[in-house]
Formats: sequence, C-alpha cells, structure tokens
Amino acid sequence: QVQLVESGGGLVQAGGSLRLSCAASGRTFNVFAMGWFRQAPGKEREFVAAINWSGDDAVYADSVKGRFTISRDNAKNTMYLQMNSLKPEDSAVYYCAADTIKTGVVLSRYQYDNWGQGTQVTVSS
Repeated sequence: QVQLVESGGGLVQAGGSLRLSCAASGRTFNVFAMGWFRQAPGKEREFVAAINWSGDDAVYADSVKGRFTISRDNAKNTMYLQMNSLKPEDSAVYYCAADTIKTGVVLSRYQYDNWGQGTQVTVSS
C-alpha cells in the first residue's frame, strides 16, 4: 500500500500559478506510474496529467496542455504539478494517484490503485 498526501492548493486569481505536490510513502516510489486528476462539483473525476516511473514521459489532457507541467523527484518520493495561466474552469479538487503495477504512463483513473485525499484549487475571475 502507498500513502499519498497532496499539498499546495489554494485560492489564486485567473492568470496566476500554483504548484501542487504529492508526497508518497509506504513503498518504493520510483517504480510507480503516477498521475493527477481533478473533480469539480457535480462532475466526474477527470484526467489531468500522467507521468511514467522515470519522469521522462508524460501525457496531458488537452485542456491543460501548454499550461501545466507534471514532474517527479524520485529521490524525494514526490510528484509535482506546476499550474500556470490558471483559469476559473481549472477550479476543482486535485487528486494524485499511483499505479503500483505499471511503470509507464497511465491515463485511466480506473487503473490507479492508490489515491490521495485531494487538495482544493480555486481560481477566481
């Protein structure tokens, strides 16, 4: 089992930036596929970005491409999501997830077997 804890959420004006962190513990971090998802009120949890075990391959949702950057520091057991040019429609609870079976990029939320508790991001217009 892997424990995931997100941090870095908050309130920001449109056009601003935030960096989310996801700290992992409990198992060897550097063999996991990892990802970020978000869920707005009344909507399904949606894919934001995913990264492979080594950090050299990543995939982004079209809605965040060019604005968000996913990365990981395996030495620190931490994954990041740098969010720039934020828009009000980016407001949601952001979750990090780990797939302890796969090492490549994983896009489907149903494949992830470990989730954090989420961190709120609110972007004001």
